[in-house]
Amino acid sequence: MNAQLLILEAGVIGLALLLLLLDLWAPADMKPKLGYVAALGVAIIFGLSFFDWIGDEGQVAFDGMFVRDGLTVFFDRFFLAAAFFVLLIAVEFADRLAVGITEFYALVLFALAGMMIAAGANDFILVFVALELITVTFYVLVSFQRSRLGSLEAGVKYLILGALSSAFLVFGIALIFGSANTTRFDLLGLSAAELVSDKIFWLGLIFVLVGLAFKIAAFPLQFWAPDVYQGAPAPTTAFLAIGSKAAGIVLLLRILFTAVPAVAMHWGDLLMFAAGVTILYGNLCAIPQRNLKRLLGYSSISNAGYLLLGFAALNRSGSAAVLYYLLGYLFALAAAFAVVALVSRDSDDITSLAGLGQRSPMLAAALTMAMVSLAGIPPLAGFFGKFLLLRSIIEAAADKPSYYCLTFVALAGVVMSLYYYFGVIRAIYWSKDPVDLTPIRVSLPMGVSLLVCMGGMLYLGCYPAPALAVIEQAVKVLKF
Repeated sequence: MNAQLLILEAGVIGLALLLLLLDLWAPADMKPKLGYVAALGVAIIFGLSFFDWIGDEGQVAFDGMFVRDGLTVFFDRFFLAAAFFVLLIAVEFADRLAVGITEFYALVLFALAGMMIAAGANDFILVFVALELITVTFYVLVSFQRSRLGSLEAGVKYLILGALSSAFLVFGIALIFGSANTTRFDLLGLSAAELVSDKIFWLGLIFVLVGLAFKIAAFPLQFWAPDVYQGAPAPTTAFLAIGSKAAGIVLLLRILFTAVPAVAMHWGDLLMFAAGVTILYGNLCAIPQRNLKRLLGYSSISNAGYLLLGFAALNRSGSAAVLYYLLGYLFALAAAFAVVALVSRDSDDITSLAGLGQRSPMLAAALTMAMVSLAGIPPLAGFFGKFLLLRSIIEAAADKPSYYCLTFVALAGVVMSLYYYFGVIRAIYWSKDPVDLTPIRVSLPMGVSLLVCMGGMLYLGCYPAPALAVIEQAVKVLKF
């Protein structure tokens, strides 16, 4: 069965169980520090992902339901890096999570395992299992601050819409199986050309895409993101924005360009519409926001729209641009939510950032770089990511001029985003009469992680070639 191909996923689950055992004997005052143990374990597993003994690329396990190829390896490392940053943020946030902090760390690791399984899913059945592992875990993580009404409200909203998206997904999978008599991606790819004219098959795929739209906070199931981002604990919000979104992206790549590439080539207009609406909705709604986490929620919606540009392009350069954009997004969001966790203890309002440039120049610089990168300003990673996505769309416009309209929408979204991203920077450095100028202490692990994020944004923006070389190898498994 080649079960050894899932040794990294097994390692993550084993680490989560080890934490729960350590919690039985750890003194109460030491339990928050178990987050460092979890982060160290994730870092070790990340290092092991570079060894060949985990299996050659292109191998399958469990009767073809799971595949380990270049795309799986790329996203495994992406998810491990995201979890590492989230665990460090969670340690800084531990005093606000009350009881059960070790369970919080373990749940992050269980969600991580689900994301890694999703990265290699080659069957709709495994897709559903992986997504449910992720989603059910986040039901708990979102509402973890049981003493806060906002956290409980966010958890209920996420539960209701998550159940709705799961219903769409399951019904879509049932229709696909009824039409094609298989749920394996590779087998579907062989017969997808014959199923292009099957309306039931198309309807099933649309339902599946709607279910995945919930994971990436894209049209038509994007409404949950601002409320859930605002109410959830900051580490949970960070993992939702980075890991959960990337899990939806890798599944979309697998389904559209491995399972049904013949069908995907007919869906350019649908993907264009979804991308354009998502970009406009996210950016327009973000403009009046004063709550920082809610602003980042709408920003997440707009960024989902930009990621959909790479899908709408229907070419390999678009898929490569999606992966590159995700890398820059990882570093920017990790830095932003780390600062939010450290600074916004009593309020998430943007005014809480007043005087941050004096209270902690390092935190101010990290959040500023994150906002500049998300806005798409050179020389940071966000600029080159948006450039690659727009280039892929313009390449597609040579054959279909309507792509130029989508390019215009994307550029308009960039211009609109400048207002609210730079509004955050203005609050950091130019707020009038800041109330609190108490210096903020930054722990050594958090300081190092912020430097890594800042360096990552700058390196990817100035030296994109090494990352692009890895990404181009990863997307070779996709069919166009």
